[in-house]
Amino acid sequence: MTRPVPAPDPGPDAGAVWHYGDPLGEQRAAESESVVIDRSHRAVLTLTGKDRQTWLHSISTQHVGELPEGASTQNLSLDGQGRVEDHWIQTELGGTSYLDTEPWRGEPLLEYMRKMVFWSEVMPAGAELAVLSLLGPRLADRAVLDALGLDALPAESTAVPLAAGGFVRRMPGAPTGQIELDLVVPRDESAAWRDRLGKAGVGPAGVWAFEAHRVAALRPRLGVDTDERTIPHEVGWIGGPGAGAVHLDKGCYRGQETVARVHNLGKPPRMLVLVHLDGSVDRPSTGDAVLAGGRAVGRLGTVVDHVDLGPIALALVKRGLPADRPLATGAEGAVAAVIDAESLPAADHVGAGRLAVERLRGGAG
Repeated sequence: MTRPVPAPDPGPDAGAVWHYGDPLGEQRAAESESVVIDRSHRAVLTLTGKDRQTWLHSISTQHVGELPEGASTQNLSLDGQGRVEDHWIQTELGGTSYLDTEPWRGEPLLEYMRKMVFWSEVMPAGAELAVLSLLGPRLADRAVLDALGLDALPAESTAVPLAAGGFVRRMPGAPTGQIELDLVVPRDESAAWRDRLGKAGVGPAGVWAFEAHRVAALRPRLGVDTDERTIPHEVGWIGGPGAGAVHLDKGCYRGQETVARVHNLGKPPRMLVLVHLDGSVDRPSTGDAVLAGGRAVGRLGTVVDHVDLGPIALALVKRGLPADRPLATGAEGAVAAVIDAESLPAADHVGAGRLAVERLRGGAG
């Protein structure tokens, strides 16, 4: 293994290892073998106290008031206009709710939650825990299970405790034949865990490999693939526990009116898509405008080189933009781009409210 190469700074992964000398080889290993990626720069919070579940249920978008032991899900905090402020992965285990989020949102999220406690019996706190992500089809091998101290892997969206402290959870949505796990372990033991996994055949990879995997799977990242105007519908954060971050059968949270209105009456103004980029020129940057015919129709999110797909990116673009529309991005629009047709959202669902309005208008005519 060569000397670790640090992630770009400034950047969302500053402080993490970008790669170990062979970024595309690390991606290939994640597809065919197994790798461990140190994502310990993520912030981890804990909630304790008998009211933690009902309290969090009242201020977030997900249905977590009775989240069962071992369950994991995505969750959001919205502002009053329904725009996304925070996104986290939530795990319920051993009388504690664990929340891990982007490095730069740890302190603001903790501060917000402390302000919202009021009379509830709940104690938000920062945690000295590290997130290690494991990717690959070989994670169910006996050697890896023995290293983890498990008889079998947990089910998707489920976590189990580790004998040495912390827990392992299985993330949903991995492609057929692939497995994605997160180890959430005491920070001072993360190096020992990486060594233990290495001896079991799980090689090291940098966050470049994780980002390529995430982008190809069309999974948005807060503050990178979202902006200050993003609402959950635009980036696919809709669905029940495990499947999304917003549960449509609950209310009474900040921004709920916008969520319900867009679901029932309107259509989100933008959509998240995968775009393929011209690899013969300099890479564009996150935040660059996406242009169609010289006019801005969106913004670029994560940009990454993928071992099979080449240079790709996530982009928030105007809803209804066809996949065959020629696009450009980057400085002075010098980078050609094309939407991956398979990434386009399904045909718009007509909500009950919109359907009723259309029927009324039809009757009036």
